Amino acid sequence: DAFVVGPSNRMAAAAAGRVATRPGEMSPLVIHGPSGVGKTHLLEAVGARARELDPGLAVVSLSAEQFTTGFLQALHGGGLPGFRRSCRAAGLFVVDDIQFLVGKRATLLEFQQTVDAMHRAGRQMVFSCDRELDALPGLGAELLTRLRGGMTARITAPDYDVRRGVVAALGAARGLALPDEVVHYVATHMTRHVRELHGAVNRLEATSLMLGVPIDAGMAREALTDLVRSSARSVRLADVDRAVCRVFGIEEGSLQSSRRARSASHARMLAMFLARKHTHAALAEIGRHFGRRSHSTVIAAQKAVTGWLATATPIVIADARWDADDAIRRVEDLLRAG
Repeated sequence: DAFVVGPSNRMAAAAAGRVATRPGEMSPLVIHGPSGVGKTHLLEAVGARARELDPGLAVVSLSAEQFTTGFLQALHGGGLPGFRRSCRAAGLFVVDDIQFLVGKRATLLEFQQTVDAMHRAGRQMVFSCDRELDALPGLGAELLTRLRGGMTARITAPDYDVRRGVVAALGAARGLALPDEVVHYVATHMTRHVRELHGAVNRLEATSLMLGVPIDAGMAREALTDLVRSSARSVRLADVDRAVCRVFGIEEGSLQSSRRARSASHARMLAMFLARKHTHAALAEIGRHFGRRSHSTVIAAQKAVTGWLATATPIVIADARWDADDAIRRVEDLLRAG
C-alpha cells in the first residue's frame, strides 16, 4: 500500500499484487530495473501480503548474496539436504538481485536446480535483477529460458508523478507540513532514484528541527543545495563507456578496440552518440576516448544513430539484435541511476 504507482512501475506493481494474492499462477515473476527504483520494496511487499492472506504459507525471502552464503555453508558443513528442503518446500520463494549469481558456477547450478524443482511443484517464485534478462547471458541458457517462461516486469527511474507521490507520502508519514511548492521542488530536482527523495525529506526534517523553522520553498532551496548539485552531476565519458559495456554484457575496453565487426562498431557508435548527448566533451575528446578516432568519426556515428532511430533500424551489439531506441533507453536508465 505504501508503494507509489505510476507509468514507470505500474506493470511491476500489478504483477507483484497478482502473485501475492494468487501464488503459483504466474511463476517466476522477474522484476528488473536500475538501483533505487523500488524493486526490493515490491519483493518485500509480496512476501508480507502473501503471509497476511495465508498465515500458513512458507515464505523464503533472500538476497542472492544470502542464497550464495547459505548454499556454500551448507555445502561445506554437510547441511546441503536441509538447505535444499528449506528453499524448495517454500510456497513462495523470493530472491533479490540475482545478477549477483553471475560467475558463481556452483551456486548458479544450485539456484537453477531449485528453480526447476519449484517450477515442477507449481510454487511461486519472485526474483529481481538490475537489468533485463537479455543483458545477463552469464546466468546460462537453461536458467534464462526458465525465467523467460514466467512474467517479466520492468521498472524505470521514477517519473515526475511518482517522485511527487513519494515525497508527499514520506512527508505525511512523518507528520511534516510540506507545501506543494516544496514537493514540486524536490520532485523536479531529485530525478535519479527514490533514495534521493528519502535523503531530501530527511534533510528537510532535520533542518526544520535544528533551526526551529517551518519548511517552505526558500528553506528547501537552501537546505538541499548540495543534494541538488549532486543529483545533477555531469556525466563523464568513462560513465558512458562503463554503462554501454554493462548493459550489453561486453568487456571493458571493447569500445576502444579496432574491431570493425557490427557487434563492436554499433556499440561504439552508440556510445559516441550518448557521449555527445550527455557529456560536455568536445568531438576530438570523444574520438580520443573511443580508440583514438577522429572528430569526423564521432560526427558520422551521431548521424548514423540518428538515422537508426528515425527508421527503427535494428542494430547488432554483442552478437544480439537490438531496437536502437530500446538500447539507448537502457543505457540512459543506468546513467540516470548513477
